[in-house]
Amino acid sequence: MSMARVVFVSNFIAHYRVKMFEALASMCDLHCYLYSDGGEWYWQRAHGVAHSGKFHCEYLPGFWLGHVRIVPSLVRALLADRGNQVYIKCINDKFALPVTWLVARCTGRPFILWTGVWMRLGTPVQKLLWPLTQRLYRNADALVVYGEHVRQYLLREDVEARRIFLAPQAVDNHFYRQPVDRAVVASTRQRLEIAEGAKVVLYLGRLEPEKGVEVLVDAFAKLREPDAVLVLCGAGSAAAPLRAGAETLGIGGQVRFAGYVPPQEALAYYDLAWTFVLPSVTTPGGRETWGLVANEAFNRKVPLIASEAVGAVAGGLVVDGRNGLVVPERDPEALAAALRRMLCDPGLRERLGANAYQDVEHWTQERMAEGFRNAIRFVLEGERPEEG
Repeated sequence: MSMARVVFVSNFIAHYRVKMFEALASMCDLHCYLYSDGGEWYWQRAHGVAHSGKFHCEYLPGFWLGHVRIVPSLVRALLADRGNQVYIKCINDKFALPVTWLVARCTGRPFILWTGVWMRLGTPVQKLLWPLTQRLYRNADALVVYGEHVRQYLLREDVEARRIFLAPQAVDNHFYRQPVDRAVVASTRQRLEIAEGAKVVLYLGRLEPEKGVEVLVDAFAKLREPDAVLVLCGAGSAAAPLRAGAETLGIGGQVRFAGYVPPQEALAYYDLAWTFVLPSVTTPGGRETWGLVANEAFNRKVPLIASEAVGAVAGGLVVDGRNGLVVPERDPEALAAALRRMLCDPGLRERLGANAYQDVEHWTQERMAEGFRNAIRFVLEGERPEEG
């Protein structure tokens, strides 16, 4: 296994995945083919696509055709790489995914599909492509999934249990646990014009309809807590409507739009927060596959309020009443009630935050890499290793 040549095809490697790929590279001979410039609809371009990971990567040129990244050199690259034994591809692409699968089938090499999808997608395009997606699910040699929620979905789609492997979603816990100078936190508070002692409700992520931030703004207005401030970090198409909505609801003075916040600066925002809210909603395009900001917040001892449409809830990281509060999606009344509990009960907030910090310690990128290693061993050796 340690000498297995593994080709991993991905659009790019996000900053929060680098340590996982380094861990995987220590377990096999890993070679990554990357092809995107970061123009995907779900990616914040400010994050960039460059990385400094200690593993072998090769970027392939391509171009956009609508929302699809076309990479003409991918077929040649995959066929020329004769030393590889296993192909791995994530599910998020309409060109590179079928190309990688077809090359694997034509060369007789194992194909592993990595997926976080946990519902049938309902857009017209996805409905049209469903027979092909179902074929991928049922014919991949192994599937690596974000969590138990994805496993259960695949089982309902008649995927064999023995071919499904968990790679629990994780961030670099060490990075998110590093100390932040109090002066930096104070400076962040001052820049946002937040009074000392104000109770900060934090959201950090894209400002898009599927994130449910409109529900959060509505719930915050129902809270009627004059000492609370809602901080929305991120950019997206919903930013302007959210600003207008806050003004209409009469809470414009209590909402701060911080714009894009780089990962390093996010630590100070977490340290300001009394609670973090992830109010994602189900759309025809899917549900929140995970929500790694939950892992980030937990590493800062910040308890979470999340909707049932969040993968980190369905996948078992966020547990209602232990390390956070879980509410129905699209329910501002329920969300307002959860906010009130979190802001008005310091003992509850402290207990949930302490449990969050303890729980997330076991969700590591090394464990995530082991999920891939187990799948690789399965497709090469025919045996299913026990999952940790």
